[in-house]
Amino acid sequence: MQAQYHVGSNYWFGKGVAIDHAEAARWFRKSADQGHAISQYFLGVMYETGRGVPLDQAESVRWIRKAADQGEAGAQFKLGIKYSTGSGVPLDKKEAVRWLRMAADQDETDAQLFLAWVYPDSQPTAGDLAAQRVSRLREAADRGTASAQASLGEIYGDGKGVPQDYVLAHLWFNLAASQSTGEDHEKYSAARDDIAAKMTPGQFAEAQRLAREWKPVTK
Repeated sequence: MQAQYHVGSNYWFGKGVAIDHAEAARWFRKSADQGHAISQYFLGVMYETGRGVPLDQAESVRWIRKAADQGEAGAQFKLGIKYSTGSGVPLDKKEAVRWLRMAADQDETDAQLFLAWVYPDSQPTAGDLAAQRVSRLREAADRGTASAQASLGEIYGDGKGVPQDYVLAHLWFNLAASQSTGEDHEKYSAARDDIAAKMTPGQFAEAQRLAREWKPVTK
């Protein structure tokens, strides 16, 4: 089934053959029918978009759920989004968070970010909400996601649900700026400089040291 998946992938991406989504779907289905999780996920996405197969949200959910049940993180994230938006399934925030957490626990960055930004819908206590949001953002930030790093910079700079900490605020804005370009770079740099203006020389030196020593976490 792995070989069938690779054939389907070649037709999907046009690797060595002309792009042919219908042919990709045929090979993905052969593999998916044998339980190959990534093929099941691809097939679900194809039914969601109508590429290579008829548009069918119910069939999309069926295949994505098969992959998610096998622990495929991308499928778990996709299923969480479906429950969050009511796409092909009833709108169910609790079920959305359950699947998103599964994906986030496997270091799926998009799931970590989505949980951080929509978790208030699951109605935890205010303290739990703040802790969960910071935890999810930290997971993504530690892996080098600039938007998550900037969000942490804002949280620590304003003391939103955490003790105000200019050293950590400067660190995260600095890291976000160093990995960004264009408008994002300018925005994160300006936020970093605003924090720097409020810091003591000792705090600034500590933030610079932490930035020099920081390394992204890998799986």
